[in-house]
Amino acid sequence: MPQLNPNPWFVILVFSWFIFLTIIPTKILNHLTPNEPAQVSEEKHKTHSWNWPW
Repeated sequence: MPQLNPNPWFVILVFSWFIFLTIIPTKILNHLTPNEPAQVSEEKHKTHSWNWPW
């Protein structure tokens, strides 16, 4: 049964995982995001205590 012979398929499996783990992530991470995140101001919002008329 030739499908149980691991010689050609194991090499294909290792080579494909090598591509998936090394080449593809570097290509994806090289793309720039279209909208760069804006800086958030560090000023604190003024909060007022509630005066409940109870």
